[in-house]
Order: sequence, then structure tokens, then C-alpha cells
Amino acid sequence: MASKTLIPAVKGTREFYPEEMAQRNFIYEKARQASRLFGYQEWDAPFLETIELYAAKSGEELVKEQSFVFPDRGGDLITLRPELTPSLARMIAQKQNELVFPVRWWSFGPFWRYERPQRGRTREFFQWNVDMLGVNSPEADAELIAVAATFLKLVGLTPEQATIFVNNRRLMDAQFDALQISPEKRMEVSNAVDRRAKMEAAKWDEYVLELGLKREQLDGLKQILGNYDLWQQSEELIRLFNALEALGVKDYVRFDPNIMRGLLYYTGTVFEAFDVSGSVRRAILGGGRYDNLLRDVGGDPLSGVGFAMGDVVIGILLKEKGLIPAFIPSPAPVLVTVFDASLWMASYSLAAELRAEGWNVITYPEPAKLPKQFKFADRMGVKVALVLGPEEAASGKVTVKNLATATQESVARIEVSAAIRRMLATN
Repeated sequence: MASKTLIPAVKGTREFYPEEMAQRNFIYEKARQASRLFGYQEWDAPFLETIELYAAKSGEELVKEQSFVFPDRGGDLITLRPELTPSLARMIAQKQNELVFPVRWWSFGPFWRYERPQRGRTREFFQWNVDMLGVNSPEADAELIAVAATFLKLVGLTPEQATIFVNNRRLMDAQFDALQISPEKRMEVSNAVDRRAKMEAAKWDEYVLELGLKREQLDGLKQILGNYDLWQQSEELIRLFNALEALGVKDYVRFDPNIMRGLLYYTGTVFEAFDVSGSVRRAILGGGRYDNLLRDVGGDPLSGVGFAMGDVVIGILLKEKGLIPAFIPSPAPVLVTVFDASLWMASYSLAAELRAEGWNVITYPEPAKLPKQFKFADRMGVKVALVLGPEEAASGKVTVKNLATATQESVARIEVSAAIRRMLATN
């Protein structure tokens, strides 16, 4: 008989077995906790969007090379969303006169980019997005950075393990003015700065000169990129760091003139978080201020600041650091065994009573020898097993077995919850 061939998953997508799902939920819960600590509201947008939404401000690379684009049955070009900020801008613009500002929103959902799969990068990923709209100040920027730093704290990462690096586009524009770099070349130069850490020094110099900069401009640019006291020339960054200190997260943040962020819509503060102690070389999260995005989707001008964090890189980092909680196979700490067919429904009834009292309970799905059921409970991480056999049924009692200590006691049915609670307290 010919063996069957399994149909593989689509390249770049991910399969979440229970253990991987537990990791994803851990990241989601910590993101949710950090967001809610600062009063942010949860929201979401469509998974499908028209390509025009991204064409204006996200950059040609995102639209032409990284998006999953296909025609719908009407012939319109549709894309699986590669990012969330343009959708945010449209939704805010649609209800701009109804919303209470400043808007503080956060979201955690799936995104897709047609990239070459590699460590830390997949074509399908989940992303945490946090945005504040309606306030234009370095202090608002600091709050977003504080949300990110709070998440790093909540998952157990120290400033020595993960650091948020900040810069300011207006500060860098002033430096570009001094170097007489034309406005037409600034986005290319900014992208080159973003790529600097990934290239050999000589090759990067050559690359920048090929963009049309003169040798003296290149030398001046390198001097700027090595000046880590440059932030003191920016009133915005001085205010930003003062606010970060007041918010109690300054230890997580450092100035770095090499942080530029490639997307077109950033106008002021920009920031990225990196693993500074391990092997993950990609950014953990990144964001910044975008003052013009709403206008580009038909809304009135409105200042905004936000960041995004994918779950892939942070998942690798947390696993490397041993910060993912131990996987517990079953969310139910209690197993109700099924002694035999005659007591099957009695066991189901006992399980239902316990669920009504707030317990998560798993019931063995058929009569089987008790050792087999106990072995199943052990493999699933269940802590307490209940036995309702003929003797227990006749006396109105239940045997409550502590699987960790192999001890047990027989209690009246009404006392089962208290017995479970005592046993779990000793595990």
C-alpha cells in the first residue's frame, strides 16, 4: 500500500500546536497588561484592505515587493494587511468628529508580508500595535516608549538584555541641512543609515557615495552617526528623556543617531528596541511620531505616535532567556475519572457540578482502567484526580487523589471543592 503524502503548510506560515499557542498567548497577555496599565483601548481593523491604502505613505518596497496582492472577483486589487497604521488612520478619519481625543488604542492580530523566511522573520506573524493620536509633544512620545519598556519589564527582560534606542527625525534633518544633503536624497540616506549596522564599513561608505553624496558629506555623516551626545542639541529629546525619567523607564532607553526608521510617514521621534545581550539581531519593536498620516487618507491633520512589535523576534528572545513560562498541557487541574459504564453519567454530573463552582475540569471520555486514566492525567499536567466508584457512589463520597504526592482522601461530595483546594495548595 502506497504511503500517503502530507500536504505541507504554505511557505512562511506558522502552525501553533498547544505549546506554541501558549507562548503566543503569554506575549499577548503581557502586551494587553502593558497597554491597559496606561489606559489604552483594544481595537482591530480588517485583515483585507485595498492596495491604495498603503501606496501613499508606506513606501514602494512594502507595496510592490512585500505585500500579498491579488484581484478580487470584481477586479480590484486587494492585499492581506502588511501593517496597521494606514488602517488606523482611515478609521480615525472616518469618525474624527465623534471620537474623544487623545485616542489611545492598541491591537494584537495577524499580518502578512511576502518576505524570504528566515530566523526571526516569517510571512505570517502576529503584531502588537499601540498608538496615541491627538497630542503633539515629546511627553506623548515618552508615554509610548514607556508602554514598550513596561512590556519588556513584564516579560522579565532587563535593560542589560533589551534596550530601546531613540532618535529624532527633525534633529537629523537639521544635521542634513548642515551637510547640504538635498531633500530629494534624504530618504535614501536615511535608509542607508538604517542599513549601516548590517554592512561592512567599506561597503557602506561605497554605498553612500553611490547615492550621490560627496566624500566630505560622507565624512560629516559618519561623524554625526558617532556622536551619542547629539541629543542634547534637541529640545524635543531633552524633554523626552526628562519624561522617561519621571515615568520610571529611563534605564531602558538610550539615544542613538543611527536609528532612522525607513517608513515615509515618521516626522519626529523614532525608536527601536533591540536585544543587546544575545543572538537576535533584528529589532524587537519600533515606532515613532507621524504627524501627516491622517491627512493622506482624507482626514483633518492630526498628530500621532505609535509603535509595533511582531511576536516572532520577541518569542525567540524570550525562549533564549528562559522567560517563557513552563508549558502546562491542560488548563484543567482536575480530572474526573470514569470508573465503569454504569457510573459514566455520574462522573459527568460530578464534573458539571465542579465547573459550576468555577473549576476547570477534564473528564475522561470513556470507561477505562484507573491506572490508564491516572497516567493520562500525569501526562496532561493534571494535579488532582477524582474517583467515583461503586463504594463512593453508595456512600455519597468521592475519593480525591493528589497525583503529585500519591496521597488521597475520601470526602463527602459537598466537600470535594475544599479538598481539591487543599491539595492544590500543597503542590
